[in-house]
Amino acid sequence: MDEKKTVLCGANAYEMKYYFNQQFNGIPESIKEELHILCVLFTEEVGGVFTIAFEEDGNVVLETNADEDDIYYDEISSGLMVGEVRRRRQELFESLSLYYKIFILKEGLDL
Repeated sequence: MDEKKTVLCGANAYEMKYYFNQQFNGIPESIKEELHILCVLFTEEVGGVFTIAFEEDGNVVLETNADEDDIYYDEISSGLMVGEVRRRRQELFESLSLYYKIFILKEGLDL
């Protein structure tokens, strides 16, 4: 079950860094800013590393993990927060998935 994923963006609380994959520069600036804020706030709240990625079929996945010796990282809370972010930003993630399918996978629109 080693599915290939393409990281869109992510934040790392340990290095205090944010990453955005330049392959997706066509995404509007307002969405890029929203993703930046979302990732940074997530790691500020929970810690660890948080990434937003695309699966091969274009589905958006949210992942969080931490260093093994990070005693402040709460895996249960981070999982709950991932669920909350997914619910609150559902429209954003659906739009990102559509973007990926059209511009990266070159699929047509089924209207």
